Amino acid sequence: MTASTVHRIEPAGGRKARQLVVLLHGYGSCGADLIALGRAWSGVLPDAVFIAPDAPEPLPHESLVGRQWFALSERDMREIETGAEAAAPKLQALMDTALKHYGLDNRQLAVVGFSQGAAMAFQTTLRRHPAPAALLAFSGMLPGPSKLDDIQTDTPVLIVHGDADDVVAPDFLTAAEAALTRAGVTVDAHMLTGLDHSIDERVMVLGGRFLASAFA
Repeated sequence: MTASTVHRIEPAGGRKARQLVVLLHGYGSCGADLIALGRAWSGVLPDAVFIAPDAPEPLPHESLVGRQWFALSERDMREIETGAEAAAPKLQALMDTALKHYGLDNRQLAVVGFSQGAAMAFQTTLRRHPAPAALLAFSGMLPGPSKLDDIQTDTPVLIVHGDADDVVAPDFLTAAEAALTRAGVTVDAHMLTGLDHSIDERVMVLGGRFLASAFA
């Protein structure tokens, strides 16, 4: 994954970066789509740098644009778990490199994921030490909900899902919240009425407030 595949927004006015927010896009999308969250949140986090990497793999058919963190065919929990585990080391390395570049550490890191990117956020953020400041998962699944013995439990987690999501079933919010709570993680979960598989203004407001609180 090269620097050219990472979209970024630096702190305004040449400020030194004091936080790093990593934005992980969904299946078939790219970092350029999700970096818009950084533009929206830069007002509440003026000292944050936002980066949105493109996932490392192209989609399997040449006629399709966009990227994937891992291949999806069956779209079942086993495939999500296996794929996220395999893709995690490259993403962990990218986050390590970005933190080093800005002179930051995990305590100044937040990871935000949408859909497949949410699965990657769960898989990586909860296994980083020391604990990152925040994890935000939008419209996604928690990989391996019965295999959480190796996670750290100090990172607060925001989970947001729409009750009209027909891509990733809304029940996955309930399942993730229950599994993480049993493991000792502090979870703030929101099921939004009428929201489909997307990010709307309500999600952006919840996310911005959560990040501001986590970095306060």
